[in-house]
Amino acid sequence: MMQANVREVVEWSGAEGTHGLADEDGLLLSGVSTDTRNITSGQLFVPLRGERFDGHDYIQTAKDAGAAATLWDSSVPLPDIDLPFILVTNTEVALQALSAGYLKNKLTAKVVAITGSNGKTTTKDMIFSVLSTTYRVHKTEGNYNNHIGLPLTILSAPKDTEVLVLEMGMSGKGEIALLTTLAKPDIAVITNIGEAHLLQLGTRRNIARAKLEITDGLKSGGALVYYGDEPLIAEQLAATGLDKQFEIVTFGEQPDCDWIARYIRVNADRTQFTVMGTGNTEIQVELPIAGRHNAINALAAVAVGHQFNLSFEVICEGLKFTKLTGMRIEQSKANNGAIIFNDAYNASPSSVKAAINLVAELSGYRRKWIVLGDMLELGEDEIALHGEIGRYLDDTKVDNVLIYGSLSNETYQEAKMNFPDGCVQHFDDKAALAHYLLAQLASEDLVLVKASRGMRLEELVTILQKGVRG
Repeated sequence: MMQANVREVVEWSGAEGTHGLADEDGLLLSGVSTDTRNITSGQLFVPLRGERFDGHDYIQTAKDAGAAATLWDSSVPLPDIDLPFILVTNTEVALQALSAGYLKNKLTAKVVAITGSNGKTTTKDMIFSVLSTTYRVHKTEGNYNNHIGLPLTILSAPKDTEVLVLEMGMSGKGEIALLTTLAKPDIAVITNIGEAHLLQLGTRRNIARAKLEITDGLKSGGALVYYGDEPLIAEQLAATGLDKQFEIVTFGEQPDCDWIARYIRVNADRTQFTVMGTGNTEIQVELPIAGRHNAINALAAVAVGHQFNLSFEVICEGLKFTKLTGMRIEQSKANNGAIIFNDAYNASPSSVKAAINLVAELSGYRRKWIVLGDMLELGEDEIALHGEIGRYLDDTKVDNVLIYGSLSNETYQEAKMNFPDGCVQHFDDKAALAHYLLAQLASEDLVLVKASRGMRLEELVTILQKGVRG
């Protein structure tokens, strides 16, 4: 974590000055926290403001918890508290600047940045696993991939970190540009261009432009690794001339990609495939994760590992022991022994189709169920896109479909035409869905749960694991 004296914090954060401190060099700050519930002794407290809260109101709690100093918005009156105050114009902006200063002045780590509509967290985990075979690697944890989470991730990196693997999320234009400018990556990865955030950006072409903002901070001579089966990325690269500014590396299934996945074989707990690469490279890869789409995500990790000059044997070893962040094809068992795949962290049309394809590829089960909830933030075409998922479903891919949510009623209306009567059902009530599935699910069955995070379908997974409602 960040180790810095107050003078360094003042410089990096762009502070106006300090209050209540005689010796700026004498006080060493160890770490940064924005949450008084998690402060440890010696940390710098950063009070952030939101629509319904103001961290400045909790300064006494922060001091009592062990904060050694605090950033402080200079427009807020100083409280009568014996604590060093570092005065800034805006604490959020100062936090971001502080992280960039720490990265530039205290860390020598290479930076790998990852964005994409789908698969970025899984890809991050795979890259982390590959690089951890050889280097001391620090990565984004959980959903710390935004304008607050990314600075906190950088500031939590140990001084001896050799590689930072940073996930970059977005909801609109300009957000990736901010994150990549702070991190200044050596390698940037774009997993794909999907339909997530159509509400904010309108078209997939605009999404591609927003994702390509990751090159705004990419170092001169750096590498851009992207999903080569997506023509919109190549189109935008050519239109902007970015394809001439960086080393370009592509991955996918098309024959003109630099790294290609072939002969993909999937079962419930692993995916095996062959990687074809430059120089007639051919390697066999095994992932401890199900899903054809995860073979494609793994190609990005192969490409990054190759950029770090790792041998293919080492890269394969790293992939073999990948551990995924929760609720990304997270496998568990129901109370009665049925297999559950929890993929309820996020959803878009492309990721839902990938989940359906995964279920279709698996065999050896009495019945295969898929539970789908609403896909959020899809904009004016949201009804049509939910209907498209319904048409994509049929009884050759899955035996039973349970659908939850108002938007997903369109999925239900389209899907029920492709199945025998009773195999597709719609629920407005999550408890009723849980009650029905508990009564129907057999120990030899498989069920995959997929929805946008706002639908909270992980609650259904917990119910199935416990075997009781509520």
